[in-house]
Amino acid sequence: MQETDSLPRDGQSILELAARSMFHLFSSISQGMFLVDRTGRIVWLNEGYKRFLPALGFSSAQQVVGHMVEDVVPNTQMRRVLETGQPILIDLLTNRAGTFVVSRIPLRDDQSGELIGAIGIVLFDDPETTLQPLISKFALLQRDLDDARRELASRRRTKYTLASFVGTSAPAVEVKRQARRAAQSSSPVLLLGETGTGKELLAHAIHAASARAGGPLVSVNIAAVPDTLLEAEFFGVAPGAYTGADRKGRDGKFKLAHSGTLFLDEIGDMPLRLQPKLLRALQEGEIEPLGSNKLVAFDARVIAATSRDLAALVREGRFREDLYYRLNVLPIRVPPLRERRSDIPALVELLAEDVGLRSGMPPPELGTDAVALLSAQSWRGNIRELRNVIEQAAMRSDSQHVEVQHLAAVLRESGVRHIAPPAVGSQPDASPAQALRPLAEQVAQVERRAIEAALRATGGNKLAAAKLLGISRAKLYERLETVSEIRALSGKKTLKIA
Repeated sequence: MQETDSLPRDGQSILELAARSMFHLFSSISQGMFLVDRTGRIVWLNEGYKRFLPALGFSSAQQVVGHMVEDVVPNTQMRRVLETGQPILIDLLTNRAGTFVVSRIPLRDDQSGELIGAIGIVLFDDPETTLQPLISKFALLQRDLDDARRELASRRRTKYTLASFVGTSAPAVEVKRQARRAAQSSSPVLLLGETGTGKELLAHAIHAASARAGGPLVSVNIAAVPDTLLEAEFFGVAPGAYTGADRKGRDGKFKLAHSGTLFLDEIGDMPLRLQPKLLRALQEGEIEPLGSNKLVAFDARVIAATSRDLAALVREGRFREDLYYRLNVLPIRVPPLRERRSDIPALVELLAEDVGLRSGMPPPELGTDAVALLSAQSWRGNIRELRNVIEQAAMRSDSQHVEVQHLAAVLRESGVRHIAPPAVGSQPDASPAQALRPLAEQVAQVERRAIEAALRATGGNKLAAAKLLGISRAKLYERLETVSEIRALSGKKTLKIA
């Protein structure tokens, strides 16, 4: 090599002697060693390697020397060393002779530096015994990696189904009907509604009811990601795309959602400069990672959600019209809580149980008057605000029972100037006095409201109303008659529904 030219004569002699000594040392202490020339033909092997020949199908060294290394040693990577000139210092080799820890080192001419061959060394022929501590550590790391992958996969599974969307009011029933229909399609879904109404829950439910339920559900909250990082978050980063970037690159949300569903929460906050790239991805089914000039195909169903008025943003020039129409294929309006007050008692019960589970304590108990007070509020923050009020009131109570005054205090501190009292007749259990009425009359009242809402929603079409309520047309007529009879017996006017 070039370095030897500048060495004194005695120094060069020492270098040559060291090279010969190292060669003989490796030959004597290794489990086996052989040499190949530039073409990959075996030119020499030591005594240690000869003991592997019978297992490889050869009886003597004469049958091996002069043959290509691939014909003698199955699964060898020696050809890669000869083609690249790069060593493979530690590797596991498995073939008919067993499993070995091997090393492969290229050999170069001292003068020209040209590759002239390679040396193969069997370091250990019983790795399970010799390298047991290393193997145990590797196995532990592998288990940790597998556990992390399973946990990540579980996080990307759906947490909710349509049954998780609590409510039997006409608006709630209609939302679930539309969600079931959307689940049968592969078109984009746009969930519209105020914050806290349950849009993310519905996205999970639609995915769980779809043909893609076996694939991942990947969510990204656009409002929570800085604009400068959003492109990388969506489309991924190519290896070494910029200073400090991972040399292996990083997959974006579109790639991670392949064969599943991508949930784009708060799509109304998407920066205008990135909207064309998002539109192209949705139209072509291809993405271009940051720092790459290659297109990568993906197959993911998109569900978007927003609490903002996208149509108004389009008119103001803050949201692309073509992207709006691409997303607005299956729009579903999620009603605010004030439009489905009859669902609040069931929600209160569910949220109280959840508060108890999360705190590790028995769930708070709310009486009829407390539930009536909650049912009378306007709930600007919808279900999220309702949960917060219940949790705060539970923390302030000295017992498991939550009183009306605890709820009223929390509501005042949250900015509610006028705490609406329970409206008489607004709920079947809106006050203690109402709860003392005959049960049949209360049931009739609930059924009457549900039937009236369904008929209003369908323009008086009884067949459509029956489908909306999940009952037959005959059952609908039967319930109409029953409700009318109960009201007549209680001294009320006969129920009239067109």
